[in-house]
Amino acid sequence: MSSARRAGLPCVDAVTPPVLVLPGPVSRGEVAGLCARVRALLADGAGGADRVVVCEAGGLGPPGLGTVELLARLQLTARRAGGRIRLRDPDPALLALLDLVGLSFQVEGQSEQREPALGVEEAVQPGDPAP
Repeated sequence: MSSARRAGLPCVDAVTPPVLVLPGPVSRGEVAGLCARVRALLADGAGGADRVVVCEAGGLGPPGLGTVELLARLQLTARRAGGRIRLRDPDPALLALLDLVGLSFQVEGQSEQREPALGVEEAVQPGDPAP
């Protein structure tokens, strides 16, 4: 049995990763609850095949070691559950602090390491030796 082909593009179910909004300054008592939330989101199959939870970091306030500890524990929790977290709208000072302590996070809107940004092409000058 066959059916007629539908006109137009095929329907594709695009999976958008869940977003966990990190509130203002987070106390130590709230960290365990946020880790449990990341674990539950990944256990529900949210995040699609990439198994990503986006953490909205814009409201975290001034960066400090408490924020670094929170993000490190969220990332560890996600990795133990077979996923990872991606930061959305982090403060540049927070990214610098994370880099200083040796932690790297994928940030929405930035290309991954060793991956050229979209639309960027290398220019070749006349007389350059061939690679």
